[in-house]
Amino acid sequence: MERRTFLRTAVIGTSAAAFGGTLWRGAALADPAQPGTGPYGALQAANGNGIQLPSGFSSRIIARSGRTVSGSSYAWHSAPDGGATYADGTGWIYVSNAEVSSGSGGGASAVRFDSSGNVTSAYRILSGTDNNCAGGKTPWNTWLSCEEVTRGHVHETDPWGVDAAVRRPALGRFKHEAAASDPDHGYVYLTEDESDGRFYRFRPTTWGDLASGTLQVLVAGTGTSGPVTWQTVPDPDGSPTQTRYQVSGAKVFNGGEGCFYAAGTCWFTTKGDNRVWAYDADASSLSLAYDDSLVSGGAPLTGVDNVTRSSSGDLYVAEDGGNMEICLITPDGTVAPFLRITGQSGSEITGPAFSPDGTRLYFSSQRGTSGSSSGGITYEVKGPFRG
Repeated sequence: MERRTFLRTAVIGTSAAAFGGTLWRGAALADPAQPGTGPYGALQAANGNGIQLPSGFSSRIIARSGRTVSGSSYAWHSAPDGGATYADGTGWIYVSNAEVSSGSGGGASAVRFDSSGNVTSAYRILSGTDNNCAGGKTPWNTWLSCEEVTRGHVHETDPWGVDAAVRRPALGRFKHEAAASDPDHGYVYLTEDESDGRFYRFRPTTWGDLASGTLQVLVAGTGTSGPVTWQTVPDPDGSPTQTRYQVSGAKVFNGGEGCFYAAGTCWFTTKGDNRVWAYDADASSLSLAYDDSLVSGGAPLTGVDNVTRSSSGDLYVAEDGGNMEICLITPDGTVAPFLRITGQSGSEITGPAFSPDGTRLYFSSQRGTSGSSSGGITYEVKGPFRG
């Protein structure tokens, strides 16, 4: 894809500087995060969009499933899920997956904004795929859209909608959830949404080109922390033996979900045990950033799902169910609600991603108030996010 070329030589070694702020590594925490007062204070009463936010923050609705996106002629897709943003001149683009079958509009879409945040267009960037759950942004500005089906694929897509999407079977065929690119070490990390899932990494033969490479799986002991090793998956195609069963001793993760890399660490979540993991890529070691079974008192974060990170080093973790919150985990190990969507208990929060300048947070309620995939709502929150 054309936009990849000019970035290939620039991305390696620059990602830590790009994120700025505290270079927090999950392994630096002595213990998993505990409840406390968040940096923005208490949540206020629900606003007109039914969202409780800290003082000084506001929200607006960007799109609704099945309805034309304001400022465009495009009808937004059903069941919006994983997302990411991309700088676009003086504006930006937000991409979003559709977690429905190919016959119901599976794939991914994008919304383009001008420098003032006004929507200028919306359009399809991937079609004909199934249950595109999460994914990940690449340093060469493509979107990896992941199929959450048995022997599903990763599809590399163009957020601008110019270049055709490309299937990337070298990244393995399994029930993909999310992907996170690590330009510092030359890997793409991948989660698997199975109760006995695994955690993978893919090394491209040429960084910036996902057509070929080596798929590996994490191998470790039964504990939750310490050094890990990786072994090559013999058959990434996953047939007749599924990828997660091909390497003896591969560590089991209970329902892999969101995945995000920054500042030397890949954070990923597992919904089956409500944990946020931190893989220190420099030390090749694993630790827990959050575990609701180790929380003193009531756990503020349950149903862990998609995850992103702000420039300050705060992790923002969306809930699948729970009480429909996005919670943040600070670099000093405090976990607290950042926002709560009210009146939508039959839904889940998906796709959190910051605008390139860090002043706006995008996310969706996948099923909205109706509890149906056709009732999805995509939001923007604006406010004094700390940098």
